[in-house]
Amino acid sequence: MATVSSNVHVVNAAEVPPLAADGVLSERLVLGPHTAFEVLELSVLECAPGRCRPRATGTADLTLFVLSGRGRLRVDDELSYELEPDTGAHLAAGEQYELEADEGEGLRLVAVTIPRPDPARALGQREVVRRLADQQAQAATTDRWFRIVHDPDSGLRSATHFVGYIPAARAPDHFHEYDEAIYVLSGEGIFHVGDRTEVVGPGSCIQLPARTVHCLESTGQEAMRVVAVFRPAGSPAAAYYPDGTPAYEFDSSE
Repeated sequence: MATVSSNVHVVNAAEVPPLAADGVLSERLVLGPHTAFEVLELSVLECAPGRCRPRATGTADLTLFVLSGRGRLRVDDELSYELEPDTGAHLAAGEQYELEADEGEGLRLVAVTIPRPDPARALGQREVVRRLADQQAQAATTDRWFRIVHDPDSGLRSATHFVGYIPAARAPDHFHEYDEAIYVLSGEGIFHVGDRTEVVGPGSCIQLPARTVHCLESTGQEAMRVVAVFRPAGSPAAAYYPDGTPAYEFDSSE
């Protein structure tokens, strides 16, 4: 049954004080256990020019999405991947990684931790880093569309990592069967949930529990862009009206 969850949160990442991880890297913990969200944890990493100390994923999987800056991702001190804006990465549980930012503005990234990943999920060939521009555009409801950054087909267990494009037309209220953590990349809009409305813009983060009836409306002249991670993995187009009717017919085998 669809619900209006009381555990929906909208947080401006810029208003969350950064915690210094080391002399190079700081982290803003935006969503997670402290907001009563145990299934996903969203933070913003800010890496000054230089190389941060090694970090470990522990028992969780991790996704990264570059907001700005250029540099490198080093995994287990063996593999190195180039990073630039609109690049996504994912790391598996038990891996160690370092971020290295080039001179200039440094790196800013959205990081989403996925606790307790499903070890039994069948995976495709792993791609640690993928450029958003190289991924296929796919349709969703009300002229919305998206590009998958990572999902099980590219080696990410338990979750789907994607960028969505929301035109300036309000979609009907709907719900998803997955838990989702959303970061607004660009554009202006209003998040509707129950009788609440929240103004959102770049840097707004939304905690959206499964089966919560909602609508994210773009009100600007250009499409709003969001980067999000949801679990269990599936298609971002899998949405349902409050009565349970599918909001968009899609091929679930794709």
